[in-house]
Amino acid sequence: MRILFVSVEVSPFAKVGGLADVAGSLPKALQALGHDVRIAMPAYRMVVDDPRWRNRCILRPHNVRIGPAWVQTSWVRETMLEKVPVWLFGTDRWFDEVDRSERIYLPGEDQYLFLARAILDACKRLGWIPDVIHCNDWHTGFVPVLLRESGDIVFHRTASVFTIHNLAYQGEFGVEVLDRVGLPRSLFDMHRLETYGCVNFLKSACVYSEQVNTVSPTYAREIQTPEYGCRLEGLMAYLASQGRLSGILNGIDTEVFDPRTDPALPAHFGPHDLDGKQVCKDAVLREVGLEPIEGAPLMGVVSRLSSQKGMDLMIEAAEAMFALPAQLIVQGLGDPWLAQRYREMQKAFPRHFRYVEKFDAELAQRVYAGSDLFLMPSSFEPCGLGQMIALRYGTIPIVRRTGGLADTVFEGQNGFVFERRDLDEFLSAVRRAHSAYQIKEVWLKMVDRAMHGDYSWDKSAREYESLYQRAAKRRWDDLRQSLEAAGC
Repeated sequence: MRILFVSVEVSPFAKVGGLADVAGSLPKALQALGHDVRIAMPAYRMVVDDPRWRNRCILRPHNVRIGPAWVQTSWVRETMLEKVPVWLFGTDRWFDEVDRSERIYLPGEDQYLFLARAILDACKRLGWIPDVIHCNDWHTGFVPVLLRESGDIVFHRTASVFTIHNLAYQGEFGVEVLDRVGLPRSLFDMHRLETYGCVNFLKSACVYSEQVNTVSPTYAREIQTPEYGCRLEGLMAYLASQGRLSGILNGIDTEVFDPRTDPALPAHFGPHDLDGKQVCKDAVLREVGLEPIEGAPLMGVVSRLSSQKGMDLMIEAAEAMFALPAQLIVQGLGDPWLAQRYREMQKAFPRHFRYVEKFDAELAQRVYAGSDLFLMPSSFEPCGLGQMIALRYGTIPIVRRTGGLADTVFEGQNGFVFERRDLDEFLSAVRRAHSAYQIKEVWLKMVDRAMHGDYSWDKSAREYESLYQRAAKRRWDDLRQSLEAAGC
């Protein structure tokens, strides 16, 4: 199959969160299954100008009509992600201003409307018409809409698949969006593009895509409930009843995340030789300026600072955790209020805690490798990659049973799990983990089980392959019905 994978962040070129890791790994796994895969992403200046990502022009500047009164200059350059071509879509606005990953998500919708039109235009100009366009999160949500509403016959057999990485972010804008791209306002109703008085990009993609999926089976079930549905639980339940909603667990790039070869680590290790893990622990403690405390496991966190990630719960639990004893390193950026609380916590517990307030991918690898425990007490977690990376590095997760955490971490087997978002429940899980850490035989069995788990994309890529086939079949069935209705 010809598969076009669309994402506004792709690792290693531009990365803010887990979406980039998925976009940088899944296409390679699909290509390994024999598919013809391309990646489409914005031409951020930091990517185009970076000599590491040698890129060439494949479409010179040309005009793309976005709507009746909107023509935008577009150009396309190509780089490679190993053997997968990556198309970089540029223009004279927006993306050229992005000089670092933290600036990827610019406010507004115009850049994403441009991207949607430019992608479809480029496929025609380059003579490469995909069988499936796989879009990710709300920023790409108008690709399925324009694919169908444009009525362009070259795309009549092209199916679309839309992946929800986080339902909380939906992209809501005024009805004038439709005027901008030349769509009739008759589409602005509850059955298609409208949600609570706004054009909702995520909902629009779900309505127009042949198949919709989330990034774990549990999250796919959760979003059909009011607690997790973010006002779209009715639509999600409807899609599920039609056989159009599923959950496919993410994987990780096991070549990048490999403690036996990771160049960011001071020592390497594997499940049968853990000596290097102790070297990594000692090194990361020194790196952040902590002296080891006898009998204290090192807990690690690599996360965006937000209450969704349970970062406020860890503040509440800090004194009790450190009294066990335990030590904690938190690396991440995010909510300024939480960042200030963590700075204060470091002053209050200088022997037990360090807050590293920066994005540093190599340091993150060392935190994963050097920690004994990894904390993810999330309110909700569509999939979560941190727990899988931690498991790969023999670092035992403590998680709340939600989303992808519930699908990957199992109490007493490869981690510790609590149910309610509650201080006592969280501390109970921490205490169980601390007790297990003190019994070497028990602990080594858990570490061994964690490191032998399969966290690769192999199984998930085959599930996506099946999803694409279902999407293509549904598209063909819809097309046949339309032709029959028209008497053709």
